[in-house]
Amino acid sequence: MDVLQFDYHLPEELIAQTPLKNRESSRLLILDKQTGDITHKHFPDLLTFLEKGDTLVLNNTKVIPARLFGIKKETGAKIELLLLKEEGNHQWEVLVKPAKRVKKGTVLTFGDGILTGKCVEELPEGRRKIMFSFSGIFHEILDRLGEMPLPPYIQEQLEEKDRYQTVYAEHRGSAAAPTAGLHFTESLLSKVKEKGVNIAYITLHVGLGTFRPVAVNSVEEHHMHAEFYEMTEETAALLNETKEQGKKVVAVGTTSARTLETVARDHHGRLAASSGWTDIFIYPGFTFRAIDGLLTNFHLPKSTLVMLVSAFAGRDHILNAYREAVTAKYRFFSFGDAMLLI
Repeated sequence: MDVLQFDYHLPEELIAQTPLKNRESSRLLILDKQTGDITHKHFPDLLTFLEKGDTLVLNNTKVIPARLFGIKKETGAKIELLLLKEEGNHQWEVLVKPAKRVKKGTVLTFGDGILTGKCVEELPEGRRKIMFSFSGIFHEILDRLGEMPLPPYIQEQLEEKDRYQTVYAEHRGSAAAPTAGLHFTESLLSKVKEKGVNIAYITLHVGLGTFRPVAVNSVEEHHMHAEFYEMTEETAALLNETKEQGKKVVAVGTTSARTLETVARDHHGRLAASSGWTDIFIYPGFTFRAIDGLLTNFHLPKSTLVMLVSAFAGRDHILNAYREAVTAKYRFFSFGDAMLLI
């Protein structure tokens, strides 16, 4: 499969630069994955497409201020790090800019020496393993020195850091937000529960695997980077019960979908308490075992996320929906509008 099959035209002015004042005031495009029919709604209308006994699955990961700006101790050259994956013993896998200046043994300093890091391994694609040294609690230092890692297509400064967190964010560890969940408010979640719709939580710490651009021509040649996930026994039991009762499991975001499908793949179609690392890559031809619906934002052209939604709802249906969204001037990407595939 050629990556260009997942391309589409997007005028730059449709890329949302700032979040809306009210989280739930986004638009919502409904796509019938069987027929391709499209309906234009607003986000709270999601409730009309959910029934009592259905289960919404939310990713409760929390974004950390994962972007650090420091200097190379030896030369004073400016270096930028994006923390991707914590590996224990104060060691992290990071993305470095400019990577060519950071070799094995290079020492970096941040915040006038409050934090130092030593490169202990060079990895492909601009990644490095860095061993950090500091006094105190790492995440407190990160809160002081780090910045929220907004995607490169967002040029505006974020006035409120919390707007790049879901209202239910709990477990720290992501380098990017699970953006489909940004539309929910506490009030809307209460209405979901009042309708008798279940809410279940999983954790997937969003890293390079979710947002790394596809740099090959053939879809099959792309390899995802592993991301940490966790599903509790309580969530697994609720999801299995939902399935047994013939109700819908609706994943909120591609990260939730990838987690659910990872667990179902590894447990013969059932959901079970589990945790680990997933590099699952979902593209057309994939057999879904866990999800019946998907709530998601609009994704970058030629991205693995466009491939995932195409696998779920059909490439032609998805690209037609994206064309219609462009025509209707929907807001795209992280702070943009949403779509429900059902």
